[in-house]
Amino acid sequence: MLRKKSKQFIYLVVLLVPLLFIFIKIPFLQSFRIFMMELVSYPVTWISSPLAELKKFFSYRNTYEEYQLIKKENDQLKSKLLNFNEALYENERLKSVLNLKNQSEFASITAQVIGRDPNNWNAVLIINKGKNQGIKIGQPVVNHLGVIGKVVEVGNTRSKVMILTDPNFSVAAAIQRSRESGLLTGTLKETCRLRHLPAESDVRLGDQIITSKLSAAFPEGLLIGEVIAIEASPSGSGIECIIQPAVFVSQLEEVLVIKK
Repeated sequence: MLRKKSKQFIYLVVLLVPLLFIFIKIPFLQSFRIFMMELVSYPVTWISSPLAELKKFFSYRNTYEEYQLIKKENDQLKSKLLNFNEALYENERLKSVLNLKNQSEFASITAQVIGRDPNNWNAVLIINKGKNQGIKIGQPVVNHLGVIGKVVEVGNTRSKVMILTDPNFSVAAAIQRSRESGLLTGTLKETCRLRHLPAESDVRLGDQIITSKLSAAFPEGLLIGEVIAIEASPSGSGIECIIQPAVFVSQLEEVLVIKK
């Protein structure tokens, strides 16, 4: 029994002496205390460094999984926002076309642009209405901004529309302000020319050009575009105007076909 107590006492002393050296402030033991603290810190550092790296690894993995989840949710939100914006833009376009149809004194047919003629990309549109819906060759095609062109080919459910910038397109047109009349044709350069104007014609840059009452195919007063340049006629007998169309055909999605 005594021997057992002696062992316990020795163990207690062994444990307490280093602690006394470390924590009791005795001046002459200061160096020894620092040495003991450094000695104890080495194994702690050796153990803690791998543990820290391991912790970083698991933390990185969790962070990466959270990032993937957030990215997926973000992509879904972007897709929903894109669909919402597209529906909003489509609604605005259809509203403009329907307003024009309701305000127009002419009977008309609403159609969607579904393609371009690959052989004449810059001059022909394809719409999703044809004979079955009452489309006929020669009918004017417009939207709420102005003149687009006219129907040149008709199928049962599809039709081709010649854009006003095609060189084969022509319509009687007038300067809205001065009522001067001429013949407007396409140039295939995204502009039109107003020809056969007398040299003394009252025309200015920025003047609005509209369809003339002399036109056999188009109703009077539809906006075509505005004057961006005035030049002498190549024949020398008058002047010609370069017209910027009011409608940007590359942005078209819906149109109105005016019935005669």
